[in-house]
Amino acid sequence: MAMHRFPDGFLWGVATSAQQIEGARHEDGRADSLWDDYAATPGTIADGSNPYTACDHYHRWREDIELMRWLGVNAYRLSIAWPRILPAGTGAPNEAGLDFYEQLIDELLAAGIKPFVTLNHWDIPMALQEAGGWPERDTVQAFVEYTDAVTRRLGDRVHAWATHNEPWCIAVQGYEEAGHAPGRRNPDEALRTAHHLLLSHGLATGVIRENAPDSEVGIVLNLAPGWPETDSPGDEEAVRIHNGLFNRWYLDPLFRGAYPEDTIADRVRFAQLSSPELSFVEDGDMETINAPLDYLGVNYYGRVVLREGPDGRPEGVCPVPPEELTEMGWEVFPEGMTRLLTELTREYDIAAIYITESGAAFTDTVDEDGKIRDPKRQAFLHDHLVAASDAIKAGVPLRGYFAWTLMDNFEWQHGYKMRFGLFRVDYDSLKRTPKESARWYRGVTAANAVDDERR
Repeated sequence: MAMHRFPDGFLWGVATSAQQIEGARHEDGRADSLWDDYAATPGTIADGSNPYTACDHYHRWREDIELMRWLGVNAYRLSIAWPRILPAGTGAPNEAGLDFYEQLIDELLAAGIKPFVTLNHWDIPMALQEAGGWPERDTVQAFVEYTDAVTRRLGDRVHAWATHNEPWCIAVQGYEEAGHAPGRRNPDEALRTAHHLLLSHGLATGVIRENAPDSEVGIVLNLAPGWPETDSPGDEEAVRIHNGLFNRWYLDPLFRGAYPEDTIADRVRFAQLSSPELSFVEDGDMETINAPLDYLGVNYYGRVVLREGPDGRPEGVCPVPPEELTEMGWEVFPEGMTRLLTELTREYDIAAIYITESGAAFTDTVDEDGKIRDPKRQAFLHDHLVAASDAIKAGVPLRGYFAWTLMDNFEWQHGYKMRFGLFRVDYDSLKRTPKESARWYRGVTAANAVDDERR
């Protein structure tokens, strides 16, 4: 059987985030985060749950490193809980919080696993949120202070740093669409949030380079390529608008030092801006955001199929029957990953790319023999790895792949209903059990290759 072999030194990993797995809400000086507070509001989480215990990784982290060792991964993408380091958002660091991550990272290194650390994976301290959160420019400096505290302690041991995870989700889902914490519908706040996230990223890169000169520095974006439903001019225009609002609004400032002019005009047209003047941008901001990066992290879950809506806005279309969607209601479309990565490489000067999240939620069942057979998840991973290999062959500087996620966890507004994990978590006992997809991924990491055809 033909094989897709990956380059020597390719990083095989898994990814998690602190808010989704750690628990230990108030232990060792940790304060509440925005998502802790949001989950306490009735009706915000689909199953009425909260992340206060989650997978109890805070106490079971040694066990979880053994899961990674068993998988054979050589990299682990984790995040630091900001409320565990600076409970008030600013001020003196909480040494117990830093001690926890220092111990975790030292054990990862002892296991031969390179730590990829994300500083902000959505869990801003509640104290900062109460002071206005990301729409306020003061939060930018608070993030820089937090970055300094973490990288001073851990910078000599971390392989790569990401400043933020998915700014689009924080800004748009949190402040415009009311789908994520804090659950607002204010386009002006969303735009200011996006800008302040990018600005804080630019400022933080300088701090990281000073405190961790041997680490790679990047940012993680969730990117979804637009696809026209038909070849009509209206549907093609819908794709242009989507790509501007969803993808280029973040890519262009990072790699070109400016917001895309056509998308500014679209925002005025759709009443997201009162005028083309971006009042939240101050002198020097764009140069700061345009700081050189060692890599771009890409979270890819699928494409967006679009048509022209009645008012000119892009309108999403589901291109496949419901039974072919994941539990999240997402189409599985690995070809989109290859196209996205090749277009990124063509359009922007990107030194290296990592797929920092890629995975799917499906309903898993434990069979009578105790095995958890999840062929859809295994097929998802297989097909996306083939797509990643195709991108490398096309010249994309893809350096690694992180499966989302190591284990089932608190999936934000969905609570514990959605299971993305390679390991199943029994939420009563918190026992971790490998799914068949985990056994399959273990074979991939050992071979540094994937079969051309599914097995």
